[in-house]
Amino acid sequence: MTEEQDLIDQSPPPSAPDPEPKSNPNANLVIHPRRVSFEHGLLPIQKLVFTDPIQTLAPVKQKLADAASNNRVGSAAVADVLQISGEHARLVLETLGSVLHSESDPLVRAKPEEVDSAGADLRDLILFLYIQSYKKLLPRTHKDSAAVADLVRSNSRRFMPSQADDEAHQLSYLQKHLANMISLLAEPVEGEGEESLVISMEAFEHLGFLVQFGDKGSDVPPLSQATPFFANSDPDMPAVPVPASQVHDWLLQNIASALESITERISGKENGPSNASDQDDTMSDACAAPNKVVPSGRGPVLIEGVSKTSLVKQASDLRGRSVKVVNCHDSVIYLLAPLRYATVHGCSDTTIVLGAVGKALRVEHCERVHVIAAAKRVCIANCRECVFFLGVNQRPLIVGDNHKLQVAPYNTYYSHLEEHMSEVGVEPTINKWDKPLALGAVDPHDSLSHPAGVADAQAESAACVDPDQFINFLIPNWFSGEEIGSTKDNPFPLPDAYMSAQQRNLINFEETRRSLREAPLEENRKKELSSALHVYFKDWLYASGNIRQLYCLQGD
Repeated sequence: MTEEQDLIDQSPPPSAPDPEPKSNPNANLVIHPRRVSFEHGLLPIQKLVFTDPIQTLAPVKQKLADAASNNRVGSAAVADVLQISGEHARLVLETLGSVLHSESDPLVRAKPEEVDSAGADLRDLILFLYIQSYKKLLPRTHKDSAAVADLVRSNSRRFMPSQADDEAHQLSYLQKHLANMISLLAEPVEGEGEESLVISMEAFEHLGFLVQFGDKGSDVPPLSQATPFFANSDPDMPAVPVPASQVHDWLLQNIASALESITERISGKENGPSNASDQDDTMSDACAAPNKVVPSGRGPVLIEGVSKTSLVKQASDLRGRSVKVVNCHDSVIYLLAPLRYATVHGCSDTTIVLGAVGKALRVEHCERVHVIAAAKRVCIANCRECVFFLGVNQRPLIVGDNHKLQVAPYNTYYSHLEEHMSEVGVEPTINKWDKPLALGAVDPHDSLSHPAGVADAQAESAACVDPDQFINFLIPNWFSGEEIGSTKDNPFPLPDAYMSAQQRNLINFEETRRSLREAPLEENRKKELSSALHVYFKDWLYASGNIRQLYCLQGD
């Protein structure tokens, strides 16, 4: 017998083949950044912007952990550890709550008066603080920040990066900082020191604040179910923690793959004709055609380029979606639906009516725009001569370079409004429209160069509309769809001064009308008076912007 035969004879019998592993239906999903965290979750508070996040946040995490109860941190501890005001600490919690990935988190479900007691999960808070170091993308066509600064400030409507560019930039940021973020979530193995870090499935899920697999609004699987190491875990048995290095390598591989795919898509758009069927980049696709509404399985519905017309979208078109209204001019836009997030960017001379926004509304780089919205929170950035008629549960946030802004109480209704507000959690009994909170005039996240010494300058706040100038905005009944809802009046109570002014104006109108009717004028003098009134009314229509709604009603 040869030595080789002897080795074969002594080898153990072949074992039965391993059972096939359970298939993971989420294994082929592509990783995406959670754009809302970067679009609605950044605050221009200098004390929250760390030049070296990992060096700063490691001791901050320890101090917050010492002050935490059940791993949750209230606003008092946030204010104390970060050395910020109680007002800003509450703002941190409110902002984090508006962009959290878990709808079941107590901070998301908290009523306005419960925010401080609900507090934030320590791990979510640390990731939120980390991304305050994020710098937004400059337009790709202009690489020099100093040269582009004036262009962007003077006409930012033309300089909104495409969705694909933004997503690539966010993924690149995560790629660079992923190791630090994972180390802040990981724990050392008992007895083995800091060198041996592991991450539990529960801690891993908190990375869902930053990334997700699939990109269909809230219909995304739990992050752990897309992994090879946590997928199909027995819900009754805690999953075994995984080495932090393994989690890092796996996520890094997925991010690199997603970046490669996006880069190829961007390159294809630059070097060849745009593919109109490509739904992965709704922003770029919509740029090809004005007055275009782009629904998509991915990301928000985009409404772009509406000009000198009206647009009406109902709950059947938008329910539960997020919306971006971009580069619309001289129009009236009605979005009468329950929405998650809404962004209005680069619009001018337009009236935009938003149904009920349950997470956050951001209005930026707009001029002479009227925004009418019922929302949980509102952020206004870099706007000029705009008026905001608000039913808002949190203080309106005003940031950046703003001029001649005005705020007023909510001034309209449509028949399904209260139903939509209830659906997304907007409270009609709380309206903080007249308590705007102005933060920094300079956005530390914008990558632009700024003059020395302006970093601490405060944004110009908003003035309240004079009660005598306040008017209700009429939404025609036929905009409500075939089924009429139960709302028959403005659900937000008007402040006394505005209610009194409305009643006064109504009485004056009735008296004027009676006086005109009873005036002893000859027929030709009546015609002259009627002509003069028409001229003044026309001037008022143009000066107030209400001419746009009149044209809209005639066109429909």
